[in-house]
Amino acid sequence: MLLVAIVGIAVLAWAVAGTHVRDAVDEIRLPLKHEDVIRQQAREKDLDPALIAAIIYAESRFRDNQESAAGAMGLMQVTPDTARDVARQSGANTFAIGDLHTADVNIRYGTWRLRDMLRRFDGNTILAVAGYNAGPENAKRWQAAAAAAGHAVRVRDITFPETRNYVQKVLDARRDYRRTYPRELGLG
Repeated sequence: MLLVAIVGIAVLAWAVAGTHVRDAVDEIRLPLKHEDVIRQQAREKDLDPALIAAIIYAESRFRDNQESAAGAMGLMQVTPDTARDVARQSGANTFAIGDLHTADVNIRYGTWRLRDMLRRFDGNTILAVAGYNAGPENAKRWQAAAAAAGHAVRVRDITFPETRNYVQKVLDARRDYRRTYPRELGLG
């Protein structure tokens, strides 16, 4: 009887440890932080929280103080010019460039930009993500070229290899975030 109890405890401990190991591997492979801000901004702006997480993953892998050579800052890699536009258009009273290193502000401004891209492209995720990365004018060109060819834009229609790879990375990550973190992102 004692042996059965010991084996049962060992099996339970192994199962719990296995879950923790899987969780740790997921966190390294597919990090997730600031879930509360992501859920809040997704609700406020009617966005897919997995898409927000996927863009953060593609932009910074959830490193708060990420900064690009082009001057984009923070989790969602918002440029100071974009931030000024968002602040002006959203009616923000105060804004300082350094605020872009704050997760809450950066995600708020990045999701505002994402919502704007989705609005501009009638909810087309491929074009919105391409516009987020390469600018709306480039996304409009890809949309027009696809329409001239008689079809909706596809990832392979994006002529900038970096943006094409970026869009595919975001789409793949969105699928993975939905599958890996449904509870944390408020998906189910």
